[in-house]
Amino acid sequence: MKYRVVCKTPTLVGDGHKLSPIDYMVWKDQVNVLDQTRIFKLLSKGPRLDGYLLQLKKATKLDFASWGGFAQNFADRRIPFESAAYSAYWDRAPIESLSIPTFSAGVSGAYLPGAAIKGALRTGMVFSRATPAALKEVASRFGGERPPRRPAESVEEHLLGSGGSNRMRFVMASDSAPINSSNFKVHLVRVSTLQSKTPGAYSLAWKQAPRGAVDGKRPEDSTPAFAEMAVPGTVFEGDWNEKHFFDSPEIRKVLRWSEPVTRERIFTAANQYAAKQLEIQRQYAQWTGLPHLLAQIDRLAADIANLQANGSCLLSIGWGAGLFGKSAFLDTNDPDTRKILQAQNFYSRALQTGLPFPKTRRIVFQNNQPAALPGWVELSVY
Repeated sequence: MKYRVVCKTPTLVGDGHKLSPIDYMVWKDQVNVLDQTRIFKLLSKGPRLDGYLLQLKKATKLDFASWGGFAQNFADRRIPFESAAYSAYWDRAPIESLSIPTFSAGVSGAYLPGAAIKGALRTGMVFSRATPAALKEVASRFGGERPPRRPAESVEEHLLGSGGSNRMRFVMASDSAPINSSNFKVHLVRVSTLQSKTPGAYSLAWKQAPRGAVDGKRPEDSTPAFAEMAVPGTVFEGDWNEKHFFDSPEIRKVLRWSEPVTRERIFTAANQYAAKQLEIQRQYAQWTGLPHLLAQIDRLAADIANLQANGSCLLSIGWGAGLFGKSAFLDTNDPDTRKILQAQNFYSRALQTGLPFPKTRRIVFQNNQPAALPGWVELSVY
């Protein structure tokens, strides 16, 4: 069997690598990734190598006036900006925001790691099986001075099984086949946040680095980020395997599975998880008053019923999904969830503001408009 993943919004599943500003040059509204090996070989034949190495050592980004010819003639690949307007934002952006995370790739090209699919399905399964008692058990472990390192591990094992008895062993998704580089563009991403002037009334603002925010009507004054993302409509395909011997009543008895695990159950759990995620994101889009984002979320939510009927599911994967793309406990107003979050220094300060948590989102711009949440894809098996 095969799986097919179709990107519904711009998607980045990275390998941890980033292009630093000395790895590329921006020319003709595209990111030209330099083939440094070819450049070194060329310059080693003449006197310019020392000057180039000195600039690489000292510069924050390459001087286009001196080395711009390399962008034209020695680019390993060229990734266009999603909109021509982003070149001007790139020119004005602080150097700290110019490192571009890249899509996972091997020697044959970019591909979607199977682990990204399996991880999203696993979180959906935990969400569908979690109970208030499970959350309370996790929260009970935060009573001491030091928070536990893996507080939810035993709860997850209880819900899905541990080791060889884990329910997710029923399915396997391979890495996808490599796809053409024309499916990728460099997208502009900004971080939105909420501000409150009166209790219960929120307005949009855009984050600046390292701190502060600007009014929601002035996104161009906020700090931009850039990321190589697969454009909507991009298709990834790979091998899909289901181990049906787990359906045997004898095997299930040994594994202590009270019910059979099937693709339908896994996909139903994923769609339930996606519906809850989108419900929360829709409320955020209403608070911020971003019409394109709200329309995108409504389209995704409307797709779930059709996907479920066709045996497919909707997933949030990869970079930029935030807390709601990783946690199986989505109600951040629940007292037990708050207890867990307050024990984390990273979150405790944000909780003290009294604003809805989390108050920030990474918003992908399309045609220079805040339009989408990253990483939403459709998964089907054939």
